[in-house]
Amino acid sequence: MLHSDHWSWRKTPGQLSTPENLDLVKAKQFLAENHVRYVLAQFVDIYGVAKSKSVPVDHLEDVLTDGVGFAGGGVFGMRLAPHEAEYMLIGDLSTLKLLPWAPGYARVMGTGTVNNAAHRLDTRNILKQQIARLAERGWTLNTGIEPEFSLLQRTADGSVAPFDDTDCLQKPAYDYRGLSRVRTFLERVTESLQVLGIDVYQIDHEDANGQYEINFKYADALTSADNIILFKMAAAEIAHELGAICSFMPKPKSSMTGNGMHIHCSIADAKGKNLFHDASDASGMGLSPLAYHFTAGILAHARALTALLAPSVNSYKRLVVGRTASGTTWAPVFVTYGDNNRTAMVRIPYGRVELRVGDSGMNPYLAQAAVIAAGLDGIDRKLDPGPPQNINFYALTPKEVAARKVDVLPQSLGESIAALEADELFKSQLGEDFVDEFVSLKREEWIDYHRHVSDWETKRYLSFF
Repeated sequence: MLHSDHWSWRKTPGQLSTPENLDLVKAKQFLAENHVRYVLAQFVDIYGVAKSKSVPVDHLEDVLTDGVGFAGGGVFGMRLAPHEAEYMLIGDLSTLKLLPWAPGYARVMGTGTVNNAAHRLDTRNILKQQIARLAERGWTLNTGIEPEFSLLQRTADGSVAPFDDTDCLQKPAYDYRGLSRVRTFLERVTESLQVLGIDVYQIDHEDANGQYEINFKYADALTSADNIILFKMAAAEIAHELGAICSFMPKPKSSMTGNGMHIHCSIADAKGKNLFHDASDASGMGLSPLAYHFTAGILAHARALTALLAPSVNSYKRLVVGRTASGTTWAPVFVTYGDNNRTAMVRIPYGRVELRVGDSGMNPYLAQAAVIAAGLDGIDRKLDPGPPQNINFYALTPKEVAARKVDVLPQSLGESIAALEADELFKSQLGEDFVDEFVSLKREEWIDYHRHVSDWETKRYLSFF
């Protein structure tokens, strides 16, 4: 159980925000004022897992000029052999953030390079390339990414259960007690973000026992991805300090609702105007023709897109049609869109687009890069998404869904990676080398899964025949 306590570093929102337009001198001054001794030079691997080297603050200049070297062969998805050049991370001061949960530490991200050129398989670079395509048109993709997670504990028999052992309601969504009894964890994570200037606007208990969601204000796609990685770092470490496990596993338990990571999208012009909003939209959804084309692109590439938004074997334990004790899986397996329709792959909250496929195991850089690529394809080809489907798809039989000419998302990692491999758009936009590497790693994961003998198989078949 977690009990409220005073957190000694607690400060006001924004108090530890990084100043804008930092140069080296100002950065050193900022770090000294906040007693920072080490800077984590950081990137993420193809899985979206944070990788770092700890650099004494006196060597910050090295991070920004020569960069920090990593043996690329030791990291998933880099396609670098032990005899090849180092992967060098060149730090970007605009990404410098203090780590309030780790006093004395800050982190900086940047550009991953090999032989003085941006590395084509660095996932942050892949997103930046797609952002550049938007910038050529004077556009920015703003995203609000909503991370769901499970706060768990390891039990005596080695299994996992909700950290709050009183969180056992059949329908726990929005339950006050379930929220209140882990408030120390939630407060610490929230205030870790707020003090850095990341605006958290709501926290809730989600649909499963031990499941929560923390929402922070939208930002441009690159900042959103950086913030998600920062959030995951904070949540994992704060949970560990409190004796808990913060899990972003898509489906931690078969009887629990899975952990999604929905992406709210809108394109803004150079003045910040939302180009997806049109109050005159006859459908009442407040969408512009641009938004409809973008949505159509997402739907057209849905099956391949799923591999990057739901990238694990476990993801497809969430992306199923079915019900839980609390109601539904909330899994959007139907390739369509609708007005506030949470049973569709794409929900339209009004004037923006919410993509509901992704789960908390996705790499936020790759996911958003793929979304931009698919959306721009829809815009460039002026694709039509068809009429919205404002119906509860969970209540329909497969035959009734098919009769409405609505496709269903891949039901396994094997299906989704085959779709990704066959989709020429992602090869051309994200890079054929990247797609080959991703498919290779994921196919290996899929094969490994099938060679594993699970407890379910043992229980079912040991004495069956």
